[in-house]
Amino acid sequence: MKTLGIIGGLGPESTVEYYQNIIALYRERQGDGSYPEFIINSVNLKKGLDFMDANDLAGMADYLLEEIGKLVLAGANFGLISANTPHIVFDELASKSPIPLISIVEATCASAKARGLKKLGLFGTRFTMQGTFYPKVFSREGIELVVPDPTDQDYLHDKYFNELVPGRFLPETRAGLLAIVDRMKAKIDIHGVILAGTELPLILRDAGYNGIPFLNTTKIHVEAAVTEMLS
Repeated sequence: MKTLGIIGGLGPESTVEYYQNIIALYRERQGDGSYPEFIINSVNLKKGLDFMDANDLAGMADYLLEEIGKLVLAGANFGLISANTPHIVFDELASKSPIPLISIVEATCASAKARGLKKLGLFGTRFTMQGTFYPKVFSREGIELVVPDPTDQDYLHDKYFNELVPGRFLPETRAGLLAIVDRMKAKIDIHGVILAGTELPLILRDAGYNGIPFLNTTKIHVEAAVTEMLS
């Protein structure tokens, strides 16, 4: 079996979700009672955010490459970064990484394509919603991505870092996020919403809302990783 290495801690709550989902899916697919062996390098989220706030993408890439190197030393054959925002430097990482990396963006795009979804709302941090790394991949498949209006982006970004990352999942915030879905459906007629922040599926746990499917990027990424583990 191939050994998966995970860059985790970005943030801790969703890394736990990755851990549990990988074990559950692996055991379901194997069916022989065995458990997967994989490696998690839980990195300093604040350090990553400092690079992002300073718009120091080269620094961010160097930091993540160094951490991927630790996974390689521990025996990983392939890897993933268990967060969406760091994929802003994924192309550079993939070209320099000593092991293959599974992109959360590529995996999510393949899932959207398989489901025939052509116009999707993009929820995440401000870095993700305002970045080009999601549209670049999705445009290749003719899938249109739409972001919430600026006020709703501010709300999403604020709640993400001040509540979801520290592990606070409040019913009023859930209602606020669903209200954004309602506004986008009414205004733009989106076909689905990408939960492009791995903490978002922890507060929006349903498969969809009001006829709008949610693309759970954590779940999609885990499925791609377990498939590769067993390939």
